[in-house]
Amino acid sequence: MTSAQTEGLIGMLAVLGILLLVILPALIGAVREARIDRQLREAERGENERGETGRAEAGRADAQKSSSRSTVPSTATWYAEGRRSKKLVSS
Repeated sequence: MTSAQTEGLIGMLAVLGILLLVILPALIGAVREARIDRQLREAERGENERGETGRAEAGRADAQKSSSRSTVPSTATWYAEGRRSKKLVSS
């Protein structure tokens, strides 16, 4: 093998290495997207099999979450209530 052939081989390997570094993140992203799409399809299929009762149960779970929230009014509400009561007293 001559020095020109060796330089050509090294150059070609360098170009292929750089190309791989550029394409690798896109390939990894495509594989990830395909996995996420598959998981979403499986979840959707599972939801369809549960039917309406599954959605009703999910709705009840959401209602329970909202009822456990604090019912303390915000500062703006407190301030507005105070302003309204002062107007009623002064008139």
